Amino acid sequence: MLMYLIVALALCAVAHADDWTPKTGEEIRKIRVDCLKENPLSNDQISQLKNLIFPNEPDVRQYLTCSAIKLGIFCDQQGYHADRLAKQFKMDLFEEEALQIAQSCVDDNAQKSPTDVWAFRGHQCMMASKIGDKVRAFVKAKAEEAKKKAA
Repeated sequence: MLMYLIVALALCAVAHADDWTPKTGEEIRKIRVDCLKENPLSNDQISQLKNLIFPNEPDVRQYLTCSAIKLGIFCDQQGYHADRLAKQFKMDLFEEEALQIAQSCVDDNAQKSPTDVWAFRGHQCMMASKIGDKVRAFVKAKAEEAKKKAA
């Protein structure tokens, strides 16, 4: 068991090395598809996620945790990496402001919540922040753009 913990911590440390770069839209789409295969959701849950509604349900939490881990912004030993959150989701904010928001949403899981609950808590905090507002505006603009192209 101790060896597993050491290996897991080492992997997190390697994953946290600063050769990480924000994922592209295409990489994010692939990660979402992969995580949906690993963590199937109902049609209702998928519809809610498309509308940026994130129900606090085990399947949704596990899907979001999978996505965060594969994005490289969350590690099940250390939690969210505020610096990576800020770089990935800063939108049109200055990185320093995005970093302050991300840091305010990161916790050390003192309550020892299961990994999916811990990851979901940080996700909810980010979505309730100015970054969440920017994400919602971006998604809305993309949806409107797609409607215009389809018309």
